[in-house]
Amino acid sequence: MNIQLLPRWWEMVDIVDSEKRSRMMSGIRGKDTRPEVWIRKALHRRGFRFRLHDKTLPGKPDLVFPRYRAVIQVQGCFWHRHDCHLFKWPSTRSEFWRKKILGNVERDKATQEQLQKLGWKILVIWECALKGKEKLPQQEVIRTIEAWLINDPMDASVRGRPKP
Repeated sequence: MNIQLLPRWWEMVDIVDSEKRSRMMSGIRGKDTRPEVWIRKALHRRGFRFRLHDKTLPGKPDLVFPRYRAVIQVQGCFWHRHDCHLFKWPSTRSEFWRKKILGNVERDKATQEQLQKLGWKILVIWECALKGKEKLPQQEVIRTIEAWLINDPMDASVRGRPKP
């Protein structure tokens, strides 16, 4: 009797070569993402002026508003472990992904603490506020950001809303 054992998932060979995998992974952007660019354009149309990815601030925030002493971070729900429908722990390479994602969460926390110590207020805009089944109307997102910039002295976040 000839029994052939299938390899376990962690022993399986990648279905694409390393060169192609590298190209695919390099296409995942850390800045200038679609949600970030959309928010920048909408705020600029409303007269807000800002700096992008200021290297002098901890974490190089996505948008920096010196006039309001405020920063905005546009966070991907998967990459930053948001508690919404867009985040799910990967079922393969779980140890790698846990280390990667939890490292991102720790860096986010440290960056926020450093920015707060420097006197900056922080707004985190989660990806689920802009896409998916929980997304908010676009004008509501922009009005919320605008109101926060002008009137709110506290840190805040904008997230999607679950369907009733």
